[in-house]
Amino acid sequence: MAEQDREILETEKDAGERSASREDSAGQDDRRQDGQEQDAFPQEEQQSREENQEEPGEASEPEGEGTDAGEGEEAPETQGGMTWAERKAAKKQAKQDKKADAYKEKIDQLEDRVKRQMAEFENFRKRSDREKQAMFETGAKSVLEKILPVIDNFERGLQTVLPENREDPFVDGMNRIYRQLLTELENMGVVPIEAVGKEFDPNFHNAVMQVESEEYESGIVAQELLRGYTYRDTVVRHSMVAVVA
Repeated sequence: MAEQDREILETEKDAGERSASREDSAGQDDRRQDGQEQDAFPQEEQQSREENQEEPGEASEPEGEGTDAGEGEEAPETQGGMTWAERKAAKKQAKQDKKADAYKEKIDQLEDRVKRQMAEFENFRKRSDREKQAMFETGAKSVLEKILPVIDNFERGLQTVLPENREDPFVDGMNRIYRQLLTELENMGVVPIEAVGKEFDPNFHNAVMQVESEEYESGIVAQELLRGYTYRDTVVRHSMVAVVA
């Protein structure tokens, strides 16, 4: 029993020694590897510095190559006497000119249309004014044709007054009304047509008879039977006259 215990103790002791020796060797290997890595770092840094340093001759070669490449690329740009940028600008300008011409043509068409519409409106306005004026004159002539017989009756009544009664207040009042009526008509543009002593004019006179006269020559109006009137140079009623034969 004691011998077995002794053998067990020896075995455990040998296992502990072997374990310690293995740990020592592993620590030495780790220290050795760390040292190698530290030695490798300065070498890598040195190599990187050497690679980054360029010699003057080597640095000039890429510049020369870049210059040659640039000259080779400029050749197609100057083809035809124009660079690529100039050709692009010319093309863009041509498009803008074409678009501007189209806009100008459209503007000219719109201006022509507006001018035509303005001319049509101006013609319509003038035509409307003429029609309105014609309607007004027609209405005025219609009213005047109804008023003129009243004036004729005033004249006939005043012609029957005896000379000794002309100063009568009633006769004087009738005369004043008659003159006022003629004045207002004249202000409106109604003017009596001159007949007696004037050459017969069919545009203003309506001959109803011929008479003999020692005072007037042939073709002259000798007597006015019914006074005629004009309204704004338009005959409202022709004068009824007697013409010398």
